[in-house]
Amino acid sequence: MSARTPRERPSRRPFPRLIAAAGLIPAAAAALVLLLGSPLTEPGATPAAPRPGAAPSTAAPLPGARPLRVDIPALHVSAPLVDLTLDSRGKLGVPDPAERNLAGWYREGVAPGSPGTAIVVAHVDTPTGPAAFAGLDTLAAGATVDVRRADRTVAAFRIYAIEEYEKSDFPSARVYGPTKDAQLRLLTCGGDYDPTAGGYQSNVVAFARLVSVRPAEPGVAGENGSHDS
Repeated sequence: MSARTPRERPSRRPFPRLIAAAGLIPAAAAALVLLLGSPLTEPGATPAAPRPGAAPSTAAPLPGARPLRVDIPALHVSAPLVDLTLDSRGKLGVPDPAERNLAGWYREGVAPGSPGTAIVVAHVDTPTGPAAFAGLDTLAAGATVDVRRADRTVAAFRIYAIEEYEKSDFPSARVYGPTKDAQLRLLTCGGDYDPTAGGYQSNVVAFARLVSVRPAEPGVAGENGSHDS
């Protein structure tokens, strides 16, 4: 694997081609899927141990509930979440590339805040400019991510690692492996953009754990601009 530590990003084309190639992962990874072109399995891979310094969760996991919106205060991001499903070929769909402020959640996987590894993905950019996860690789450990849920709770996560992997060496077990506590992975594209090689050459992954739960404030916009009554 190749986890990148520098925070500088290479320059991007203003209107890159969006890539979407996904499929099923082994059951050991809770049938989660990988978006945006990375390999889905690693022969003989086993879940990696938690990285040093990763603090345990400070909140009890929640029952399952549909996520509506993801907020990343440090990036000034508040993006509605749409359901992502598999097509007839076993590939995972992607958020609408025409919508810059949109993220997706694989609805057959773990709900954010519930025990296990929940996956939320968004484009780094679209044909019209930067997208919801454009600054994902600039986040620092300790940054917070809030997920507003349909049960009127907000699951608050704290990031403990930001890593970047070449798509040819993506550690599926580490990213998608099962966990006993409630964890979240945010994924997008990263690295060099090479149109002759199929687009972006890496994936950026943010690792986070549930740290608190609070009631959702009434009247705050939910999915696609809807409001709680």
